[in-house]
Amino acid sequence: MNDSDVNVDGDEDDVDTGGDVDIDVDRLKSVLAAELGTSMTGLKVVDDGLNLILEVSTDDASGPYVLRKPNKLRDASYMNDLRREYAVMERLRETAIPAPAPILYGDDESIFGDPFYLMTALEGEPIPLGEDLPERFRTPQSRERVAARLVETLADVHVVDPEPFADVCHCLTPRARVDRAVERLEETVQVTGHEVPTLRSVAGWLQEHAPTETRTTLVHGDFRPGNVLFAGTDRPEITGVLDWETAALGDPLIDLGYLLLRWRDANDWRPSLEALEARHGYEHEGALQQLREQNERGLSPFTAKPGSPSRWDLVARYEAATGFTLEHERFYRALAAFSLAVVWEDLHRDRLEVGDASDWEPYVEYASLMADGIVGGEFPL
Repeated sequence: MNDSDVNVDGDEDDVDTGGDVDIDVDRLKSVLAAELGTSMTGLKVVDDGLNLILEVSTDDASGPYVLRKPNKLRDASYMNDLRREYAVMERLRETAIPAPAPILYGDDESIFGDPFYLMTALEGEPIPLGEDLPERFRTPQSRERVAARLVETLADVHVVDPEPFADVCHCLTPRARVDRAVERLEETVQVTGHEVPTLRSVAGWLQEHAPTETRTTLVHGDFRPGNVLFAGTDRPEITGVLDWETAALGDPLIDLGYLLLRWRDANDWRPSLEALEARHGYEHEGALQQLREQNERGLSPFTAKPGSPSRWDLVARYEAATGFTLEHERFYRALAAFSLAVVWEDLHRDRLEVGDASDWEPYVEYASLMADGIVGGEFPL
């Protein structure tokens, strides 16, 4: 559900947005009036996926605001609960990292059935998985600048003093990250029954090859073009880094490996989809078509176009900006693909548990092929 308006002037206490989102609008208006001294004048559903995202219009000159409420997966070991995520964002206000400013934590569950928080709305738009840059950025110069700003912003995250985050962030070694992901995979497969032997072998390799000597910084945990806001005309600028639900303290190369997984170089290795098509061709043809496109164009298609630097160029820029050196690159990229597979398997479980049809199986298996290709050396940096 996207960009659906909600009537805030009606007399009904509960307003259904047209899907599964039931909101006690009058109660929300009352809370905002009491806490912020503002009147809510409009409510729009921006997204209703992992999180419910609402644009909240008010008569306050500081608005509009964005309201965020988790929908699913917040019980996963790789996720922070909402209170912890809000606390991370409070501490980000004292840094140079562009992030929405938290305004209000709402623990009144009578409004949505769950806690929520309010934050400032920022200008710009993200680049979702599989999509090209906005038309105004489709030049070699803009692609180069997008890459440069991504690396610079990631470096800014990693050079922030981690001490203020110590009381609100878990501190995770690379091995602890692997073990948490493996544990979650085990729990999920018990529900879905979707066994992927390749993921098992990759998990064993990751556990065996997890680096033991690492530095500790603030880690975003999901740093990618889809979680960054870009604004500007022909000179892209990053106006915000979103979604701190996976923030932690730990090895910064976790973030770099995840970003590199999204980058496509010319003549990259592409896993064969023949086995996937044989298993899922009839039942999941729509998902397979998307995977064919991703396999050909990459998870972020703009990265393979003129002007966009190579993965090695990204690494060089990151190392120059941070003073850190990328070692064990296969581990970090394989962990990125493995972690993506675990999240997608989790989404598969969520669909099944609510009784809906799911197309996630081929996506999970595709991510496992990517991870296996990195481990085996078919997909080099």
